[in-house]
Parts: sequence; structure tokens; C-alpha cells
Amino acid sequence: MSTDYWVVLGDSERRQWRYAPFRTIGPLDFGMSREDVVAAMAKQGFTAEQHNMGGWHSTGRTQWRAEFSKPQPQPWRSRPAVKCYFVEGAGLTCVLVDGRLGPQVTHEGIRLIGRIPSELLEEMESYADRHEVGLRSTGGGELIADGFEIDLGAQRAGDAVVTWALFCNPGEIAGTSWDVAPAEVWHHW
Repeated sequence: MSTDYWVVLGDSERRQWRYAPFRTIGPLDFGMSREDVVAAMAKQGFTAEQHNMGGWHSTGRTQWRAEFSKPQPQPWRSRPAVKCYFVEGAGLTCVLVDGRLGPQVTHEGIRLIGRIPSELLEEMESYADRHEVGLRSTGGGELIADGFEIDLGAQRAGDAVVTWALFCNPGEIAGTSWDVAPAEVWHHW
């Protein structure tokens, strides 16, 4: 049996991105058009596959998903490393970074992607103590330090799990990431 399917890229194999809540993640600015995101990701070496997801809630606005992968001969590496979600008239609203193949995203000196969840939680708790900020529970039940403005999840990597993250800016069209992100995000594996 091939175990390549569960490979988790090391940080040295990943693009290194910074995150500024509600503003930017790596080369992407929230609110960017799909065309501009595709161009920015192409400069990072990613290919795009775009999908019309139909109407967003009852607003009549169209929602789109763009999946970004690195061209690879190995089929396990062809799965999307990053998924971007767009709402017509609002541009880029959410970015989902895969825990096994996505870029490493850092905020406040903490690496967020491809981590063992308990180790990331330990760093979040330490950060919260040092900066005298609280911890909050995400919609999925993960704890994060106030000010990080992300949703975390875990995905299988063989007999272990690693973290993925959702970065959103719901802007004026929604209240939270749970209001703007499509349901498929919460089933990321």
C-alpha cells in the first residue's frame, strides 16, 4: 500500500506566507477579484481550477471557488493546496489552506498550517498569556488566541492529524466566517 497519499510537506517545501487579519494572506488581499487572485497564485507557481457554486444564500449573488494546486507528477500532490472563495460583488472572502500541502501561514510568529493540533494550542495559550489576551472557541470547537481571526480544523495524515486553517473577511456581507464560508469548508479532510 502506498503511504504517499498522507504525506505532509515540511516547512522548507512550502511557500511561506504571512497573515494580517481581515486584510491579507500571503500574496492575496481580501476583496480581490478572481482574475487577480488567479494571477497572483500563478506567480507563486500554482495552477487554478475554478467552479461556479451557484447562488450565495438567498441574495442572488454568485459564489465561486478557485482551487490551487502545484503541478506534480504524483497524484497525491495534485489535490488543492489552497481553496479561495468569492462572492459576487465582494471578491475574495475566504481562503482555506490545506494542512498537508498548503503554504505555511504565520501570524504573530506562530506557524498555523500542518501542525499537530495540541502543539499549536499550546503555542496559542502561551501567546495569550504573554499578551494578556483571551482565548476563544471557533465554530468547530478549536481554541485560538483573540486577534487571530481564523478557524482551525484538523485533517488526517496517516495515523496522525495536522491543522488546516480558514482565513476570512466577511466584510459587510456577513457577520462571521460561518456565515460566509460554504458548508464544504467544514468537511475539509
